[in-house]
Amino acid sequence: MQGNLDTTNLFLGIMALVSVLEALLLIGVGVGAWMGYRRVMTLVNGIEERQIAPAMARINSILDNLKNVSATVKQETDRVDHAIRTTIDRVDDTADRMRSQVRAKTSRVVGLVRGARVAIETLLEGNGHASGTGPHVSKGKL
Repeated sequence: MQGNLDTTNLFLGIMALVSVLEALLLIGVGVGAWMGYRRVMTLVNGIEERQIAPAMARINSILDNLKNVSATVKQETDRVDHAIRTTIDRVDDTADRMRSQVRAKTSRVVGLVRGARVAIETLLEGNGHASGTGPHVSKGKL
């Protein structure tokens, strides 16, 4: 029976040694992974500082300039729109005033022409009825 116990103890010792070696291996893999992670993060931070941060600063500067230009364009567009509307209103007012002045001045002439036409028609009708021959125009009267 003693032989079986020695073999069992030997196998238990080997298993304990393998477990210790596995634990040391896992600890080594963990330390290696941690060191690799630190190196990668150092590399990423270096790239970010050298490349990404300056690019972002330039992009932000361009966006700020674009925002300022857009605001200026909007202000100028509003100003031009107001000027155009004001000019159109002035032109409309001037056209209305000119139209009313032309009508006022020409209405007298139109009235005079219409009156003269009615008078001539009346004279012509009067001459035709008096002689009984219809409308008659003599060369010397008009």
